Amino acid sequence: MKNETITAKANQSKRTFTIRKYIDGKIFAKYRTFEMSDDDFFAEEMNTENDWKAFLKSDYYFEV
Repeated sequence: MKNETITAKANQSKRTFTIRKYIDGKIFAKYRTFEMSDDDFFAEEMNTENDWKAFLKSDYYFEV
């Protein structure tokens, strides 16, 4: 069974997040969100790993 992990790091000045997806401890993919409004950015800062998994089902990011 594959162990999937997602991490997100905030860029305060650009109001974006870099999202990394790991499978079995090895990086699988790297994504970046589009620039967000202040309200959206601060709301997304509270996201859990499951929230980021759900976010990746949207169209508000691109692969890096």
